[in-house]
Order: sequence, then C-alpha cells, then structure tokens
Amino acid sequence: MSYIPAMPNTQGKIQGFVHPDFASVATTLGKQIGRQRGAAVCVYHRGEPVLDLWGGEADLTGRPWEKDTLSLSFSVTKAVTATALHILVDRGELDYEDRVSKFWPEFAQSGKSDITIRQLLCHQAGLYAIRSYIDSVERVTDWEYMIHALETAEPAHTPGDRHGYHAWTFGWLVGEVVQRITRKPLGEFVASEIAEPLGLDGFYIGAPESEHSRVASTLRPTKAIGVERLRPTGKRVERALRAMRMPFSVEAFARAHVPHNTEYYDLDHPEVLSAAIPAVNGLFTARSLARFYATLGNGGELDGVRLLSPETVVRATAVQSHGRDYVLFGTRMHWRLGYHRAFTLKGGLDTSFGHLGANGSCGFADPSLELSVGYVRNFGMRQRFPYLHTVQISDAAVRCARGR
Repeated sequence: MSYIPAMPNTQGKIQGFVHPDFASVATTLGKQIGRQRGAAVCVYHRGEPVLDLWGGEADLTGRPWEKDTLSLSFSVTKAVTATALHILVDRGELDYEDRVSKFWPEFAQSGKSDITIRQLLCHQAGLYAIRSYIDSVERVTDWEYMIHALETAEPAHTPGDRHGYHAWTFGWLVGEVVQRITRKPLGEFVASEIAEPLGLDGFYIGAPESEHSRVASTLRPTKAIGVERLRPTGKRVERALRAMRMPFSVEAFARAHVPHNTEYYDLDHPEVLSAAIPAVNGLFTARSLARFYATLGNGGELDGVRLLSPETVVRATAVQSHGRDYVLFGTRMHWRLGYHRAFTLKGGLDTSFGHLGANGSCGFADPSLELSVGYVRNFGMRQRFPYLHTVQISDAAVRCARGR
C-alpha cells in the first residue's frame, strides 16, 4: 500500500498517515480540530490499518495531542467490558441464558433471582437507577460499595419487559460476573486477555499511575448538567417524544445518568483514572479501539491472534431488541449483547456493532465492509451536539470503504 502524509489544518498539522482512498476522513478530522481541541482517529480496512491520525490540543494549556495520547471515552468502555464476558462464554465458563445469581449468589436479593446474563447485556435488567442506589457520585470508585448497592437494589420494572440504558451500572453488573468467574480484577483481565495479546498501545479500564501523563483532559463545561437544570428541558422533550409515541421518561434518564453531586465531579482526578468504572472510564487510543474492533469484525481473529470464535462473535453481535429505549429518548438502539449499531447517516449498517461515548468518542466494526473505526477526543463535553462530529467521521469512513 502507498500512504500520504496527513494534511495541514488551521492549527498546524494533523500527524500520522492516511491511505489515499481514505483521504476524506483526514479532511473531516482536519476541519473538526480546526474548530475545536484535540482528537484522534484510526481506521482498519480489510484487516490492515489504512489511516492513523491525531492532532490538536490535549488540554486547555495547549499541550499537543500526541501519538500515544489516551482519552477517557465514557460508554465506549461498555463494549470492552462486554467482550471480557464474551471471552468467558467462548471458553464455556458460562452461557447467556444462565442466571446471574449462579455466579453471584448475593445478587438474588430484592426480586433479582431470575435475571439472566443476556438481560444484563441487553440493558433489560431494570437496574439503571444509580441515583437511587448511592448517596454521592464519589462512591463510584469503590467497587465493593457499588456491588453491595446493586445486590440490594430493586429493579425499576420487571426484568425483560423493556430495555432502559444502564448508563453507569452496566459495568459493575457485567464486570462483577467476570470477576466472580476469573477471580481477577476486571482491569487485569482486560489487560491480560485483550490488550496484551493484540498488542494494543493504550487500552485500560483503570489505568496505572504511570500512564496518567498520557491522558487528555475531558474539558468538561464550566456549568455541568445537574438534575435541576435537566428537568425543565427534559420535560419538554418528554412531552414531544410521547406525542410521537416514543416512550421516554426524563426522571428515568436522570436516575440512570446523574448520581448526586455529578455536576461537581472531577473525572480527570487520578483516583478516577486509576479506578475501574467499567461502563464509563475506559482510557483508549483510537489506534487500540480500531484494532480491537478489527479483531471482532474479522470473526474474532487478527494477525494470528484469536480473541473469540466466529460462532461467539455471531451470538454476541446478533440484534436482541428493536424497541425504543425507555431511558435514551425513545431511541431505537438495536441492542446486541453489550453493543449497539454504529451511528451514521448513510444507513445500510445493520451488520455493524460497537459503542458510542458521552463525549462523542466511539468504536465500531462492520464485517460486511471489512471496516473498523476508533475515534477519541476531548472536546465533545463542551459541545451542544457532540455526536455530530462522530457521525461525520463514521460517515466518511463508510463512504471511503464502499468506494474502495
């Protein structure tokens, strides 16, 4: 393959390389960084990296985004946590129809004895209401506290009746099952069974202190969203969506997304970066996400390293539900087992799977196009519509893959 250097933008140069067939992705990234802060994108096509770019600023001091800069990628982490569990299914350690309480007996309290592994992965357990379970967001770095809180929690609805996005709780629910079976902390399991075999350059759920200097600031807005600010707008949205027969509850959204004191929480604090918050605080490079998804999209194997069997990949990425999500604005998420469909405007990506994060970071694969994308950034938290840039990058990559 022949590659061309990255092209200049208004803040200097995007660094890295791009195959000419994917030049429009580079153009898109250049326009974004010219107006915002920092980001990185990596694309694999047909099993090979065809684009690896980074640029802009990693924080408000002007520190440049480097080749190895890590980005806190929010819910992108959920897919990694789910994949850890899929590895155990692949090894015959459990099955998706098993009850959670088979591996975690204390979980059976408060009407949860029949909840299955599948229901956890599909956001159907009814255990999304973190605001009701803990007194302050500071609790989320205490794994044992969170596990006990979920053991005593009551489902918000009959498990399996509907899906409601488990914005925070997904990680502890799935992660604790992994830990009960492996007898290892989740972060260690992800490192030894995913990151190391694939040679990923930055792929952490709970990063060691030695890696903190690589982390880009999250650049949260100065006026973070609290529940009282959320409710008036949310109620208007709720009425509008219900008029369109799209079920949505602003109270359910708040209970799932906004623990007490969230608006004051420092996501860049070393304690947060080192903790395992496996639905929220994964630290990744775009390169590591793209290679991770290239492996899954290639039937679970890449460059002689097998992560999952093709059969388990098919099971894990099969659509489980087509209904509207009660927590996520009535959106049709097309939930897989821990993944959702890629967010693009081009359509035709029913075979895609991956996960988006709250700041617009994302990772996905589409086996039908032999395409995988990793995209991380730090400026989304200051944008009104952070997912617009995500869709632009994803659309550009899809367009290039189809054109090739």
